[in-house]
Amino acid sequence: MKTKIEKDWLLYEKESRNNGYNVVCGVDEAGRGPLAGPVFAAAVILPQGLAIEGIDDSKKLSEKKREALYDEIKSLALAFNVAFATEKEIDEVNILNATFFAMKRAVDGLSLWPDLVLVDGNRAPDLRLPTKTIVKGDSLSASIAAASIFAKVERDRLMKKLSEKYPNYGLEKHKGYGTKMHVEAIKRYGPAEIHRKSFLKKILGE
Repeated sequence: MKTKIEKDWLLYEKESRNNGYNVVCGVDEAGRGPLAGPVFAAAVILPQGLAIEGIDDSKKLSEKKREALYDEIKSLALAFNVAFATEKEIDEVNILNATFFAMKRAVDGLSLWPDLVLVDGNRAPDLRLPTKTIVKGDSLSASIAAASIFAKVERDRLMKKLSEKYPNYGLEKHKGYGTKMHVEAIKRYGPAEIHRKSFLKKILGE
């Protein structure tokens, strides 16, 4: 009997390789919705047939599980890279285009050039490479799930560091998302330079 990983998680990778794409890269983002901090993206190339037990969409995993899987993926992946787009870029070009910037930077920084890129969602940046979008790909593709975990862990680590510089906002708890605590802090202290000004118009009554 096939396991869930063999049956589901490697389906797109196997299909891609059957079509002649030997080096398959998964790409996903983290942090499109928060009011503060950069948007991150990761690109991960796993060895053919690698099935990592417990891998899943990063949002479905506990922080402890994500950290453990991050270390395992890092030790086994053929190549990986994490990149981001800044709050200023988000305000200048909108969150979708900034996410595309981060994705392109993640792929461009890989030490191994992929034959095909699998991207979570229904839209993808122009990577000048064969690209396939997969809706809910972080729950369907091992490569995209791995990228999801990488992007989430790296972003969460940064937000914890930023919380030391900006202690008034509780960034270590909500990672920049628009929780009641965060919104109240913004109203009380005003926005900091790490806040996405284009996301705060309703909160600030602009």
